[in-house]
Amino acid sequence: MVLIGPELLDKIIEGRDLLYKAYVIANSDPEIQELWDMANVMAVRRLKYNDHGPVHARIAAGAALYLYKLLLESGITPTLLRDRVVDDVEYTWLIPLYGALLHDIGNSIHRDLHEKLGSILAKPILDRLLEKLIGDYRLRIRIRQEIMHSIHCTAYDVNCLTYEAGTVKVGDGLDMAEGRARVPYRLGGVTIHSVSALSIKRVEVEKGDKTPIKIMVHMTERAGIFQVDEVLMPKLKSTPLKDLVEIYAIVGGQPLKTYTPL
Repeated sequence: MVLIGPELLDKIIEGRDLLYKAYVIANSDPEIQELWDMANVMAVRRLKYNDHGPVHARIAAGAALYLYKLLLESGITPTLLRDRVVDDVEYTWLIPLYGALLHDIGNSIHRDLHEKLGSILAKPILDRLLEKLIGDYRLRIRIRQEIMHSIHCTAYDVNCLTYEAGTVKVGDGLDMAEGRARVPYRLGGVTIHSVSALSIKRVEVEKGDKTPIKIMVHMTERAGIFQVDEVLMPKLKSTPLKDLVEIYAIVGGQPLKTYTPL
């Protein structure tokens, strides 16, 4: 069982040379750092929404990579291997990593259509990052397009077409503890959005009993169900992971509501 939080990313990339190098390159890129900051200028300072910057990017990336790890351990064939986009599974890990790290950079332009804006904004950035990791030009293009797909598909109204992109979308939705809900809510306002967001205390993920993935959302109030119903489930249902995940909403240590594909 792992706790979804900022530390998870470091634990997953440790010992994985390509993944570790990819993260270091992205995290030290000045343009990415400024786009993360500007995403919060737009979302937090101007719109008075919750965090969409570097901390959220780290949490979403760690969550996406751990979901992907559980899928692979269950025997799932990566979509990129199945469709012959790449021939080495190590390259497939770049999609949940870079897709999650960059999925909210479109907020640096505007909240409206930020997923679509972000996927296009990411192109020259990915060209720069991938050139430092992969020598094969054609392979870089293929991986770049898959990462752009994963960013575009974080929109609620877009279906993910790969397992890799699906982990980014669901991983994004798992950053909901201690008021970090992914449905933006006005900071300081008292609404169902804010009350439910503050009800979520922690999110844990482990291998499922009947599925590859089990997600446990621990909350102090029933209002937290809103976050599961309105954030996590819509994201999950628009991905190839929808039949591979079981979710438990837990209040006071007892399951209040269960979501299973079976």
